[in-house]
This record gives sequence, C-alpha cells and structure tokens, in this order.
Amino acid sequence: MQTFRNLAAAASLLALAACGTTPATILAESATLGARTETVDELRELPAPRQRLDVAVFSFLDQTGQHRPNNNFAEYSFAVTQGGASILINALMEAGRSNTPWFRVVERNRVADLFQERQIIRANRSEHVGPDGRPLPPIGPLRNAGLLITGGIIAYDSNVLTGGLGANFLGIGGNTEYRRDNVSVFLRAVSVLTGEVLASVTTDKTIYSIGLQGGANRYVGFNKLLQIEAGYTTNEPRQLAVRQAIEKAVHALVVEGASKDYWGFADAERGRALIREYLTTRDGRIPPQATAGNPPDGQSGRGGA
Repeated sequence: MQTFRNLAAAASLLALAACGTTPATILAESATLGARTETVDELRELPAPRQRLDVAVFSFLDQTGQHRPNNNFAEYSFAVTQGGASILINALMEAGRSNTPWFRVVERNRVADLFQERQIIRANRSEHVGPDGRPLPPIGPLRNAGLLITGGIIAYDSNVLTGGLGANFLGIGGNTEYRRDNVSVFLRAVSVLTGEVLASVTTDKTIYSIGLQGGANRYVGFNKLLQIEAGYTTNEPRQLAVRQAIEKAVHALVVEGASKDYWGFADAERGRALIREYLTTRDGRIPPQATAGNPPDGQSGRGGA
C-alpha cells in the first residue's frame, strides 16, 4: 500500500512538472514597440515645411519576385516583406514629426474598405432621424490628395558578397563566415492634377548575416577524447532593412522635390543647407542654382498639392 502511495505521489509530481515553466516560456520576451532606427530619427528631424502636403499611397509592391534564399531546398516564402505600403505610410507620417509633419496621408491602400464603411453610414443616415426628429445630414466628402506616392521594392540580391576566416592549432580553433545581401527601393511623387512625375529617388540597403563557430578536441586520457563546440549566428532582419531603405527614400524625396522648388522649407536657410548636403551625397557636386537658393532648370513651384 505504501509503495502504491509513493508511485501515485511521484506521478502527481511529474504531472505538475509537465504543466510548469517550459524552455519556450523561459526564453519568451515581452512585446515591444518597433525599433527606432537612425533613418527614422533623420526623417523626424526634417525642417518644417512651407506648406503641408496631402498625399496618397495606393500600393507599394514587392517587384523582385525573389524567394527567401536557401542552399538546401526551395523556399516558398518571399525574400522581402509584402507590407511595403504600410511601412511607406508610416514613414510619411514620421516625416518632420519633431517639428511640423510634412504630410497629411489619406487612406487609399484599403480604399474599398473605406467606401464600404461610408456606404453603411449613408444607409444608417437615410433610415434614421436625429434626436430632434430631423433627417441626419449627409456624410462629408473625402479629403483629396495632391500627390500620389508610389514605387516599389525593385531588387533583392542575395549573396552579393560571401567570405570567411578560420584557424586551428593543436585541436583548438574557430572560424567565422559572413554573407551580404542587398535590397533596393524606388520611390516617386506624382502630381494628381497633371500626372507628371515630379521627383524620383532610389535607395539601397545592405543586409548582413554573420556566423561564428569555435571548438576544441583534446585527449584527456589514454582513450578519452574531449570535444567542445560552440557557435553563434546573427541575421539582420530583412523587414528592418526594407523599412530603413523606405525611410531613407522618403527623406530623399522631400529634399529632391524641394531642390526643384515643387515644395519648400519654412526656414529657407536650413532648407538650402539640407539641399546642398543632399546633392553632394547624391552627385558629388552642387549645381550653382541650388547654391544660390534658386530651383535648377528654371523650374518654379508647379505640380504640388
């Protein structure tokens, strides 16, 4: 009888242990806000605009057709995120946030959902009356966009550069391997009134994957071999790389359009300094017109919102 009780107690303890903390729970981390990148800080610090711009984003597609690289078997997962439009909208909302936001972004990515909700509102207002017994007023018009922001993720090149280094001495050694991928983004601003492409920019972002491995093989006895191995691999998140490329593209698009005087900065002096820095980075030279603070090619604020 005592033996049976001991077995029952042991079984109960094992059942409780099975319901306890698992390794997955131990390694779990709490949800956090999105990582704050250097590019988003640069985007937020844009000088205030002369006038805010109404913009719309219908889509921002992955145009690469690339699948996730794998040396062992075919992957059906895409190499880059399919949520480019959401990332672009967020980047537009961040532009100039520390001073005065640059853009008023109107919803067009899921415009069918927006129309459906407005139809429901119209139906409710046509079938009901207000507290005073009078008909409810019609729903107001949607806000128009003066600029269409479009483009896409146009290239994803894997294994652009690969390499490694290793050494071994008396059974003790280690090695490291790395791989570099590249993602490219195109972004352009189109005038809704004329259909003219006002500004177009491209940005690139490298993605690094690094692996470190070490080990030791030593005889600790006549026929006893001690073998130790350890390794570590880190992969830069592709989604974060795409986000940084899009944020950089939005920043470049603002300055590119300002350099052509399609829109401008409230502080003209800060704007000229930013344009000079941008043109130097882009072309390695500064057009005389931009240095003088005039729009190049004789253009003057046309085609904006």
